Amino acid sequence: MAKKIPMRQCVGCGEMKNKKDMMRVLKTSEGSIVLDMTGRKNGRGAYLCMNRECLAKAGKNKGLERSFKMSIPREIYEDLEKEFEEGEDAEQTE
Repeated sequence: MAKKIPMRQCVGCGEMKNKKDMMRVLKTSEGSIVLDMTGRKNGRGAYLCMNRECLAKAGKNKGLERSFKMSIPREIYEDLEKEFEEGEDAEQTE
C-alpha cells in the first residue's frame, strides 16, 4: 500500500501541493509572523508555494489574514519577502 502524501493549500494561488514543496508561514504564540523553513516550529501555520508571485497574491487577497484571523501590516510581508530571498540564496549555494 502506497504511503499517503500530505497535501496543503497555498494561501496565495489556492492550489493543493505536496507539503514538502511549500514554505510554511508561522504565527507564534507571541503573535509574531515568521517564515518556518523547517516546517517543525510550534504555532499556527499557513502554506505558500515556493515563489514570489504567491507571496504577492497572498498579500493582495489577504490569504494570511484569513488563515491567522488577524490583520497583518505591510512590513510583515516585506520581512517575509526578505526571509524568502535569504532562503533561496541559501538553497542555491548548497
